[in-house]
Amino acid sequence: MTDFFQFEADFVDSLRCIPMQVRCKLDTCGIKLKLPDWNQMTTDERQALVELPCTTETEIQSYHDHIQQLIIERTNIPAKKLPIEPHPAWLDSGIVPISLQEKAQEIGVTLTQQNWAALTPLQRFALIKLSQPGHENKNFKRAIAEFDLL
Repeated sequence: MTDFFQFEADFVDSLRCIPMQVRCKLDTCGIKLKLPDWNQMTTDERQALVELPCTTETEIQSYHDHIQQLIIERTNIPAKKLPIEPHPAWLDSGIVPISLQEKAQEIGVTLTQQNWAALTPLQRFALIKLSQPGHENKNFKRAIAEFDLL
């Protein structure tokens, strides 16, 4: 899973920001990674976090341990842990989260269950993340367009 979204194009070459696929892996393994900590890592370390798998229980634990070690090496402080969602909304293709429907409606888009089911889990993750309050939402409409939901 080393594909990047078009709405991430302005930073993926340098990996100066945390791409959605890494954000998804962080949520999956329960690590909160701050951008300043990400930027203390080398480009090769960031690229490894993009490429390392994080799907099976063993991979998830390995990813968690690896990133935790990187953070400790760079900051001398362990990364904060996030609660791991036992049934993440982005993996449920049957139900469009209400908060996401509301955010889409703000820009005049109606997300149907069929639209939602047609998206990949990573696309669903991106829309959920980009629609959260307090998140920089400038890419939400770009993602909606990229995923052919306009």
